[in-house]
Amino acid sequence: MGYFEIIISTIFVNNILLAQFLGNCPFLGTSKKMETAVGMSFAVVFVLVLAGVITWMIYYFILAPAGLVYLRTIAFILVIASLVQFVEMFLKKSIPALYAGLGIFLPLITTNCAVMGACVLNVDQELNFMQSLVASFGYAVGFGVALILFAGIRERIMLARVPKPLQDTSIGLVTAGIISLSFYAFKGMV
Repeated sequence: MGYFEIIISTIFVNNILLAQFLGNCPFLGTSKKMETAVGMSFAVVFVLVLAGVITWMIYYFILAPAGLVYLRTIAFILVIASLVQFVEMFLKKSIPALYAGLGIFLPLITTNCAVMGACVLNVDQELNFMQSLVASFGYAVGFGVALILFAGIRERIMLARVPKPLQDTSIGLVTAGIISLSFYAFKGMV
């Protein structure tokens, strides 16, 4: 599979949020304001790309040769948690407003199944190092695109009159479903 196909596939066709339904907690939690959605997108891009590369190296250079493949989940979680701690310290020090805006959702990147899912998919699909790097970047950009689109729509919905039973999370889930259906149109591309 070529790099262009991987990028198109991970951003649009197999979008980690809208096609594989991984990472819905920060998707719904940080999408009420565009600023927090953009900040979360950049944080996820940083964490997911580095986690994808580091977990690929750990798997193929340490775990697989030593016959310790069953420790994959634990090793991947440790890598992701370390990277999130780094991002959290950086944001707290340099961009305190974004750090406060992201709130509890920043440490939740550690348990974000989108990050873990992308790392596992890279290994399960037996991608080489460069393909893994491109796929990790594509998954992260796909996450960001979906999150920013959703935040823009949610900001517009906040201004609209929504029936009481559909307010807040309910209308968010309905809107996410509609966005997911629109991304389904990309299925025939790759």
